[in-house]
Amino acid sequence: MNKLLLAVLALASIGAANAQVKLGVLNTQKALLDTEEIKKAQLELEAKFKPRQDQMVKLQKELEDIQTQLQSGKLNELGTQEITAEGQRKQRDLQRLQQDLQEDVERERTDILQRAGNRMQEVVKKLAEEKGLDVVVDSANTVFFKAALEVTAEATTAYNKAYPVK
Repeated sequence: MNKLLLAVLALASIGAANAQVKLGVLNTQKALLDTEEIKKAQLELEAKFKPRQDQMVKLQKELEDIQTQLQSGKLNELGTQEITAEGQRKQRDLQRLQQDLQEDVERERTDILQRAGNRMQEVVKKLAEEKGLDVVVDSANTVFFKAALEVTAEATTAYNKAYPVK
């Protein structure tokens, strides 16, 4: 952040000597998450992974049923051992499913966000050129800025125009 601040200050001091520096502020995360592409991708991810989530819910219910059986006190020693073994197996299956699902979702989400992030950079560069901006900074690295400098909504709109959802 210090390097960014120094760069902005250096540009501002150069600009003060020569001409006024035009600055834009972008909330990159909001701009990306508000795009139609990301909204559609989120819905597609939810639909794609719903069967696995449903399977996990089913396993959790089965584990609850096993716990109820064990607590009922109606099982003999052999029945308790069998139910306990079945519960341990289902618990392992559930943990594997959770881990695999988390890794798969994270991998796909990262791919989507990386692609969209690269596209957003292109859109912001073009937007900056069109608006005659010298510097665009991310609002996450900015302590204060005037609302008039905000270009987030414009970036989202330009992104949706450049990359329409089919």
